[in-house]
Amino acid sequence: MDILLTHGPMLVIIAGVVGFFMAWGIGANDVANAMGTSVGSKALTIKQAIIIAMIFEFAGAYLAGGEVTSTIRKGIIDASYFVDSPELLVFGMISALFAAATWLLIASILGWPVSTTHSIVGAIVGFAAVGVSVDAVEWAKVIGIVGSWIITPLISGIIAFIIFNSAQKLIFDTDNPLIQAKRWVPFYMFLAGFVLALVTIKKGLKHLGLNIGSVEGYVYAIIAAVIVAVIGKIFINRLEFDESAAKKTHYANVEKVFAVLMIVTACAMAFAHGSNDVANAIGPLAAVVSIVGNDGQIAAKSAIAWWILPLGGFGIVAGLALFGHRVIATIGNGITHLTPSRGFAAELAAACTVVIASGTGLPISTTQTLVGAVLGVGMARGIAAINLTVVRNIVVSWVVTLPVGAGLSIIFFWGMVAIFT
Repeated sequence: MDILLTHGPMLVIIAGVVGFFMAWGIGANDVANAMGTSVGSKALTIKQAIIIAMIFEFAGAYLAGGEVTSTIRKGIIDASYFVDSPELLVFGMISALFAAATWLLIASILGWPVSTTHSIVGAIVGFAAVGVSVDAVEWAKVIGIVGSWIITPLISGIIAFIIFNSAQKLIFDTDNPLIQAKRWVPFYMFLAGFVLALVTIKKGLKHLGLNIGSVEGYVYAIIAAVIVAVIGKIFINRLEFDESAAKKTHYANVEKVFAVLMIVTACAMAFAHGSNDVANAIGPLAAVVSIVGNDGQIAAKSAIAWWILPLGGFGIVAGLALFGHRVIATIGNGITHLTPSRGFAAELAAACTVVIASGTGLPISTTQTLVGAVLGVGMARGIAAINLTVVRNIVVSWVVTLPVGAGLSIIFFWGMVAIFT
């Protein structure tokens, strides 16, 4: 307790710096993979993708990042173990942020899309289990997160496989792809509008204090989907295509329609991602600020100081702008060759999986969801269409994320204890 009184302001400053570093890592790694499909399919240039992501990620983080955040991210450690020595929780949260951010930096340099959620979870588990007590960790929650490594990519991969195959059969493999596109694309726009509205309501707007019930949420999502489909129908009917042109030209024109769809999905996913994943950076930071500000009292929920959300938002934007291109290249070009229709199938499948996870409480990684969806699209074209070396490296990076985060966190935790006690 005396440590918090003596070194409180210094600890808050250190937490702010490493919190920004963590948000930077989220931007460099997580946001980049969300934009990778749009860039890989040539729907957006890398410059356009970064500008769009900057606007919507910051808007999501700042507007819908939450006024109150759980002190212990995902409830994976028991706060009662820290009541008598709250400074250990402060040291631990700072160590966890620093460890997760360091791993994200390494992964981003290598172009590996890893999970920011799993990075911070591994780091928190590490300092709690070794620095405090093995019993301080809620191991059932950790096992659930490890299980999501298999379940999440599998669900999104299957959905992407179905969406891509349906587009192939209904549009591309027909005698007149353009006429079929005019008929079916509004349906895909309805589906995209519905799913993305649900993602925004469930993952974004809930943080704004708008208590939208489940039934209301679905009604709003259907209304949004109908509006999107009607606008899409008007847009497609206005397009002038040469019906007598070669089939290859028809394919190119249909891909242009899907490219527009991809931009819409990218914007919505960026907003939802910003609102949801900024908590990986600001949750532990808010906990430190709360504990120091309340003279060592540990609250289940922490009100967020005014400066924390913009810090997280700016950190995400800076990481994406300065370092995002490496992970964008891996997702966009490394796994399989993407066109706008394939990229759209992957992004829509990822959004569907986010909705399913929100409804069932399944722990989710947006990274693994999207990678699974891109793999699903690749599998629809056959195993030869997938770069198995890149996939192997990605899977290895996923497996080592928890132990690496834990190991680094333990080292930083012991270092902080040695310095401040």
